[in-house]
Amino acid sequence: MTRMKKPLLLATVAAIGLTGCMETDMGPRTQTGAATGAIIGGLIGASSSDDKLVKAAVGAAIGGALGGAIGHSLDKQAGDLRTAIGNDDVKIVNTGSELIVTLPNDILFATDSALVSGVSRGDLGALARNLQQYPNSTIEILGHTDNVGDAAYNLSLSRRRAAAVAAVLFDNGVSASRVVTIGRGEDQPIASNLNAEGRQQNRRVEIIIRPTS
Repeated sequence: MTRMKKPLLLATVAAIGLTGCMETDMGPRTQTGAATGAIIGGLIGASSSDDKLVKAAVGAAIGGALGGAIGHSLDKQAGDLRTAIGNDDVKIVNTGSELIVTLPNDILFATDSALVSGVSRGDLGALARNLQQYPNSTIEILGHTDNVGDAAYNLSLSRRRAAAVAAVLFDNGVSASRVVTIGRGEDQPIASNLNAEGRQQNRRVEIIIRPTS
């Protein structure tokens, strides 16, 4: 093994060690964040000094701690959000680095409308309160449609729907400086548009919550 490969090996070993230590105390997403952070930290440390072995170990420890803290915070935020919303139609996924909240358009909006329904306003109010309890994040709101109708119209509708969801969050106290809205139209389906069930899944708004520290 060459000298250049030792820092990477050390970082990897540190990541495995951190994951093993956390196995009984943290959720799987927290463990993933810590291990990923350790490897990234080790690589950064290994490339920044002649004393690469020492820097790799320090970088792995720092990166693992930061990654574990982010993962733990997301675990907690996701749990709090599920309890607050209490709606099985709203999907909340913790990827280990961000939360993805998916709201089907069929509960958000009437057909061909960008007016948020009364029921969904309650869900978005709960989301807004959660976002204020966890202020160290940015929020990306993505509107999606199926492929029925004109593509340009669908793109416009998806933009208006993303903006409508954002407006409800703003009305409930979320700072506009944290939020970006994007319309994807029919360009990013998650299911087939060849049947009604698939088209229903494609009509959605995704809210992506990314920690900033």
